[in-house]
Amino acid sequence: MATDQLHLLTVLDRAKTQFYHFTAVVIAGMGFFTDSYDLFCISLVTKLLGRIYYTVEGSSRPGTLPPAVAAAVNGVALAGTLAGQLFFGWLGDKLGRKRVYGLTLILMVVCSIASGLSFSSSPTAVITTLCFFRFWLGFGIGGDYPLSATIMAEYSNKKTRGAFIAAVFAMQGFGILAGGTVAIVISLIFKTIFKAPPYSVDAVKSTVPEADYVWRIILMLGSLPALLTYYWRMKMPETPRYTALVANDNKKACADMSKVLNVEIGQNVVNETQSNTNANSNFGFFSKKFLERHGIHLLGTATTWFLIDVAYYSQNLFQKDIFSAVGWLPPAKTMSALEEVFKVAKAQTLIALCGTVPGYWATVLLIDRVGRFFIQVVGFFFMTVFMFAIAIPYHHWTGNHVGFVLMYGLTFFFANFGPNSTTFVVPAEIFPARFRSTCHGISAAAGKAGAIVGAFGFLYAAQSQDPSKTDLGYPPGIGMRNSLIILGIVNVFGLLFSFLVPESKGKSLEEMSKENEVGDREEENQESSRVEQV
Repeated sequence: MATDQLHLLTVLDRAKTQFYHFTAVVIAGMGFFTDSYDLFCISLVTKLLGRIYYTVEGSSRPGTLPPAVAAAVNGVALAGTLAGQLFFGWLGDKLGRKRVYGLTLILMVVCSIASGLSFSSSPTAVITTLCFFRFWLGFGIGGDYPLSATIMAEYSNKKTRGAFIAAVFAMQGFGILAGGTVAIVISLIFKTIFKAPPYSVDAVKSTVPEADYVWRIILMLGSLPALLTYYWRMKMPETPRYTALVANDNKKACADMSKVLNVEIGQNVVNETQSNTNANSNFGFFSKKFLERHGIHLLGTATTWFLIDVAYYSQNLFQKDIFSAVGWLPPAKTMSALEEVFKVAKAQTLIALCGTVPGYWATVLLIDRVGRFFIQVVGFFFMTVFMFAIAIPYHHWTGNHVGFVLMYGLTFFFANFGPNSTTFVVPAEIFPARFRSTCHGISAAAGKAGAIVGAFGFLYAAQSQDPSKTDLGYPPGIGMRNSLIILGIVNVFGLLFSFLVPESKGKSLEEMSKENEVGDREEENQESSRVEQV
């Protein structure tokens, strides 16, 4: 690395925390607010979709989505997210973070609105339309992961970088909370205006025609927060690290920094456009050099993100089924369609308020004090403990709803004060600038692969072992208790793979990625000293 580049990045690392850092958190964070709202609000309305479009006349139980339809509705956005993470992660390194940042937001806004529309009232047309637009919604959401993390990492100083990246991700908690709150308000308004008896009293009248508007409104409102931040996202300049290290234009990097940060930069740096990068860093993504330097790290970030998402998305997307299984929610036939939406949303909102949101912000407060590795290992450990504490004495919780809510909330707390946050932060810190977005995208895509495994696997596995108690169309599974035990085992493996990921607390991005030539020389000198001592 040339001296002027080193000076420029040192200035950025030592810059005091400023107003723009908080502005960037809000701009990038509102994207994640939208992401989590859109991804998780579907779990609030799947039971309603089953009642509206798949109720069988004369059945003793309300309609539910058939297995293939439920898998598609729950999983198609995750598949789109995986594809978007890989594509936009790569594109962010090729074209720059800023140039593709607005595209992801437009995609999210358009598809949020479109996912609430349909071309007819038939179940096939409605579900097909919903799945089509939710795939592309997920595609846009996927791009937000590597771009937001990378942008925040590359603008932050090294002392508070972890907190700012984690704060962007913590907006997910508010998105989940907002989704539940919106569903509570909308369903409450509709059920107050349009009275309906429970399914067991009158199967037909229990689902009023106006209920079809409820799920559409809930999904479409996800476009608002993203739309409100579009202008500010377009005003953000390219990150100085990308401009200096990838585009090799120090002058523009300095100009961009001066627009948003109050820092002093030497005149010799401002006047020079540098094309002479560190020869020791000129290696490709698929090269042996990359594999030697970063292969283990990429394996660590990808596997831990995969494993946490298997557990996390299983818990999140199927909270309603877990609540019903332990008796926290009454049987579906004792409620009207809108009453069921209201109670499912209330239960999920309570869990988000007590466990999810506090966990995210505990990470923000402590990540730069105790480090990423500590939080990740502790999180996986306690997720394992509380998952087993729910699963092993499973039948005990059917009569102890308060205890169940406490234990279940703690698993969410330690997911978010733990690997769900750190797996997002670390990939943005430990890879070279020209591969940073790509590697974050790969790690995140591995996570979404885990989410898909969790979503589809849990859907079938959690079915009762008694064929008479399974949902309509599902084969018998291994039961809720055994499914939760498997999730606990997944957390154990997550803890073990965490040891492949390096600690980045208090270190510059260039030090972690070894782009800093001085850092390389210091390592060589230290190694020489050790050899001489021996």
